[in-house]
Amino acid sequence: MAKPPSVSGVNIESYAFPPTVKPPGSTKTLFLGGAGVRGLEIPTGQFVKFTAIGVYLEDNAITSLAVKWKGKTAEELTESDDFFRDIVTGPFEKFTRVTMILPLTGQQYSEKVTENCVAYWKAVGAYTDAEASAIEKFIEVFKDEKFPPGSSILFTQTPEGSLTIGFSKDGVLPEVGNAVVENKQLSEAVLESIIGKHGVSPEAKQSLAARISELLK
Repeated sequence: MAKPPSVSGVNIESYAFPPTVKPPGSTKTLFLGGAGVRGLEIPTGQFVKFTAIGVYLEDNAITSLAVKWKGKTAEELTESDDFFRDIVTGPFEKFTRVTMILPLTGQQYSEKVTENCVAYWKAVGAYTDAEASAIEKFIEVFKDEKFPPGSSILFTQTPEGSLTIGFSKDGVLPEVGNAVVENKQLSEAVLESIIGKHGVSPEAKQSLAARISELLK
């Protein structure tokens, strides 16, 4: 069993993302690949921060990514959609923790995520009954949830395509999730929506690129 690479934790606003975690629904310890805020510039020109996001990877991610990306600079990785795609689809576990800076309801969150997923799948012709039913289940899990500042939404992705969804009110990770959705497209789309081509957190992407570029040395 390979030892997770030695990495530091990251603080985003007042929320700490530790260097390693054991995600809900997983037997493995994953290391912090990168972290950053998700925010939006409002018409007054002010940047409003909504969530702090940490992306964790299984240790074999480094071996897997090294094949194609070893020797690339942080800048080169940041600018490469393929690099982030390789993280999203890679044969290793991923865990994403989305911590609220501003309050959000589960319904607001799930609608936004699924809207983007469905639009993308329809565009590439990959929207089938299986995806439609996975989306229904996803929305159902979030339906009655409310997320005050400091609470987190947790996603554990297996390479096979299972998505474990969990919630944490106080930063402590539960051992099991609230639900598991078996759909590879949806599982990948959740992470894709954060660090993919049109990902909502450019800061998390930069952090991943910088930290992984170091580990690949």
